[in-house]
Amino acid sequence: MNPAGRLWLAARQLVTHGTQAAGSVAAGSVAASVRTTLGVLSRTVATVARPAGVRGVAVEAGVLLAHLVMYPWGALTEQSRPGGPYDCYRTDDLPPTERGLVIADVRAAGTPVLLVHGFADNRSAFAVLERALRRHGFGVVYRLNYSVLTALTGDVRSAARELGREVEQICAATSAERVHVVGHSLGGLVARYYVQRLGGDARVHTLVTLGTPHGGTVAAYLLPTPVLHQLRPHSDIVAELAAPSPGCRTRFVAVWSELDGWIVPQRNARLDHPDLLVANHQLSDVGHLSLPVDPRAVHTVVSALASPTSAS
Repeated sequence: MNPAGRLWLAARQLVTHGTQAAGSVAAGSVAASVRTTLGVLSRTVATVARPAGVRGVAVEAGVLLAHLVMYPWGALTEQSRPGGPYDCYRTDDLPPTERGLVIADVRAAGTPVLLVHGFADNRSAFAVLERALRRHGFGVVYRLNYSVLTALTGDVRSAARELGREVEQICAATSAERVHVVGHSLGGLVARYYVQRLGGDARVHTLVTLGTPHGGTVAAYLLPTPVLHQLRPHSDIVAELAAPSPGCRTRFVAVWSELDGWIVPQRNARLDHPDLLVANHQLSDVGHLSLPVDPRAVHTVVSALASPTSAS
């Protein structure tokens, strides 16, 4: 056989073997995905089958109904305040002895807390958590409403820039150097992007995330909106946040639940990153919408923000 014939035969064999190998890899990926999905479904069924799981599902349904009722209130109350968005509950004008009755660390009580809601939601989701923070003496608690178009046409990066502007306004209004942020679902990912990629670690002391898809969620395939593309596993946003982040000064607390129906698989709401100071807290029977109102989750948030532990 002449050299040209041998070259053609070698190329055909390479293509044939490559196609077979690719087919094997694809089949292996599909099998792995099926195993992962079955594992998630099995764990979810086992969680729901427990009495606590049944109660958690019932509470989640009640919270969903409450969200639908309170949504208009959350959209309107900010505009109705006579002092504007920063006319919020304060205890920083109380004498230190009085403030000490509700919180042990006066410096912690003086740090503003910004609450950032999730996908297709608004500030009304934090009604219970805001009251809990007030009862424990936090001086400034503010609930952010980012653009309602974020769920349809927005993205994580633009929402993070908007968050950064809000943080700067809060610092200017309160003379605070740093703030705490609590983010539910998408709100936690927006806040994390601000901290890791936009220099927000200079402003955010502690970031608490509740049911945030740090590793993405398969449920984001349900709708083809731009922001949901970014919440899918292996998206550019997920990859960008997983990249090295040396010297990040923010302390992270991630709260996640085995009963979370929005984060699939549920463990993707954990935050595992070698460069970040993170404490993960696992719950077993709390639904996605219930996380900002569940007493255990609320206690975790209040305890984390009241702790005098400094960020590295």
